Amino acid sequence: MEKQLHTKTAKIWVVGGGKGGTGKTFIASSLGIYLSKKRKKNVVLIDGDIGAANLHSIFGIKQPERSLTNFFESKAPLEQVKVETGIENLSLIAGDIHSLAADNIRYYQKLKLFRHIKKLNAQYVLIDVGGGSHYNILDTFLFADKGIAVLTPEALAVENLYQFMKNAIYRKLRITLRAAGFRGLAQETWAEREAKKISNIRELIDFFMGLPETGNIIKNAFSGFKIYLILNKIRDMQDVHLGASIKSTFMKYLGIDVQYVGFLEFNDSIRHSTQNHKPFLVNHPESRLATEIELFTENLLLGNEIKIWEE
Repeated sequence: MEKQLHTKTAKIWVVGGGKGGTGKTFIASSLGIYLSKKRKKNVVLIDGDIGAANLHSIFGIKQPERSLTNFFESKAPLEQVKVETGIENLSLIAGDIHSLAADNIRYYQKLKLFRHIKKLNAQYVLIDVGGGSHYNILDTFLFADKGIAVLTPEALAVENLYQFMKNAIYRKLRITLRAAGFRGLAQETWAEREAKKISNIRELIDFFMGLPETGNIIKNAFSGFKIYLILNKIRDMQDVHLGASIKSTFMKYLGIDVQYVGFLEFNDSIRHSTQNHKPFLVNHPESRLATEIELFTENLLLGNEIKIWEE
C-alpha cells in the first residue's frame, strides 16, 4: 500500500495572478470544496502565499497545528503536514512560515517541495500562490498541470496579469533553452531584440522556433501550454466580455493559448463569509455564486470555455 501512495501522481492546479486582492484564495478554496463535496475527489489545498498565508482562516482554523514550517525546518514529510478542514475529502497544508518568505526559499528547497507535492496521496492538489513575479512564484505556476489566472475587471489588474504571464513565459523559455545547452541565449536575443525586429514575447518564441537548433525544443516545450482565466468581482456584461478581450490580447502578444473558463459576480456576502471564517460554498450551496463556481470548475475539468452571450 505504501508503494502505491508514492507512485501516485495527483493532478496539480495552481491559482495565481499578477497582484494580490483579486480573490485567488477564495477561488482556490472554492475549487477545492467543489471537487471534494460535489465530485467526491480527494483534494489537498496548499497555501503557497508564503509570508501572507491566510487560506486556513477561510475554514475557521485560527492557528494550524502544522504547516510548511514543519516541512522546511523540521523535515517532516509533506503528507504528515496536512490538517483537516472539516470538509470530507479536503485537507489543507498551511503556508504559515514566520521565518521564511517566498523570495528566500532556496532552489533545492523548492525542488524538494515540488517532488513531495507530486507524491501526495490525493487526486487533486490545488496551490494558492501569492502575487508578484518572484522566481519561486513563477516556477510554482509553471509547475502546474493547469495554471489558473484570477483577475478583477480593472485596468491595473489586467496589466499586472499581463506582466505576470510575460515573466512566466520568459522564465519558461530561459529554463528550456538552458536545459538544452543554450545558456544565456534567451537573454542575449532579447537584449538584441531591436536589431532582430522582435517586439514582444510571442515574436521571441517564434524566433527560436524558426532556428534549426532550437525549433523543435521550443515547440515541444510550449506545445499544449495554456492558462485558464477566471474573472472575479464582475458587475455587468461589459466585465464578462473583458475575458474574451484578454484572451485575444494574450494570444496575440504572448503567443499562448488562453481558455476563458468562467467568472464570479461581485457579491458582498463573500466578504461577510470570509470575515466570519466560514466557507461560502458550504453555507450557500444553492446560491447563484455557487452555480458560477460549479460552471468554471466543470469547465476546468472538461477543458471547456464559457459561452459568451449578449444582453
